[in-house]
Amino acid sequence: MIDILISENISGPFVDELSSRFQVSRQPNLWEDQAALLKAVSAARALIVRNKTDVSAELLKAGKNLIAVGRAGVGLDNIDIDSANDLGIVVTCTPDQNSISVAELTIGLMIALARKIPAANADTGAGHWNRHQFVGTELYGKTFGIIGAGKIGFLTATRARALGMRILAYDPFVSEDNVLVREAQAELVELDDLLSKSDVVSCHLPGSPKTDGLMNRKRFEKMKPTATFINTARGQVVNEKDLIEALKAGKIAGAAIDVRCAEPPKVSELDAMPNVILTPHIAAFTIEAQSRVTHVVCEDVARVLDGQPAKNVVTRFNVPQREFRN
Repeated sequence: MIDILISENISGPFVDELSSRFQVSRQPNLWEDQAALLKAVSAARALIVRNKTDVSAELLKAGKNLIAVGRAGVGLDNIDIDSANDLGIVVTCTPDQNSISVAELTIGLMIALARKIPAANADTGAGHWNRHQFVGTELYGKTFGIIGAGKIGFLTATRARALGMRILAYDPFVSEDNVLVREAQAELVELDDLLSKSDVVSCHLPGSPKTDGLMNRKRFEKMKPTATFINTARGQVVNEKDLIEALKAGKIAGAAIDVRCAEPPKVSELDAMPNVILTPHIAAFTIEAQSRVTHVVCEDVARVLDGQPAKNVVTRFNVPQREFRN
């Protein structure tokens, strides 16, 4: 029997501190081997994951002694929350700890697209000096459309306002009286209205059946041909085939994509497009954000093992919560 199983690459001083108090099994590549994962979780009291481990109903049921799952991050699309509720297993996450890093990358990608920085860098590095080939656009006075007005959307909006941008926001679960919307001085609009009026569209939605393929051919066709699209949320929100078609047909001017439907992705036409910026799901990967995320997830898992309530619980149990027993 072990206290904590870590099935992905999660390390640092807070994990070391956790290991000094509990029996911790660190297996950073375990998520790749389903059979080995099922066997390992059967002997664990707690499981810590990022976004690669499929915490399915099968896995949760295999964890006969499992009382807690800690998600080092905010997205919960890789965890079967309903099954955790049915089994009385605590699921925690880190809801705010990487928000600033995601917002900063979004702004960075927006500027890079507007000023054609990656293409200019590659061309200049090849020995050229084609100044007139890389005439960009200002962001000042432009309209920034945010799909998903949660914490990350809010932080991104406030930074865009500092650049002199007008903010539009779409979120069916947020009202005009929402404090974050008011603080960002954003105008809540319907999605089609946002798409048709925005010069930059940025996606900040969670992955779910309701958001899968939200950005498709129909939606890209509603955007301005001069507009750019950014996704630092979840890959499945975007139909990549439709995005490629929109870019090739000049329906939109460019895109910056940090997340993909499959990670790592297969080779696609996106890879060679000069008006596309691709990054390997790094929005939350800063030293500061990862330190905060690791600290919070380790603290919450330790609290559950110590018989205390976790601070960032996302489960709402249908049965009595499982308790730790020696």
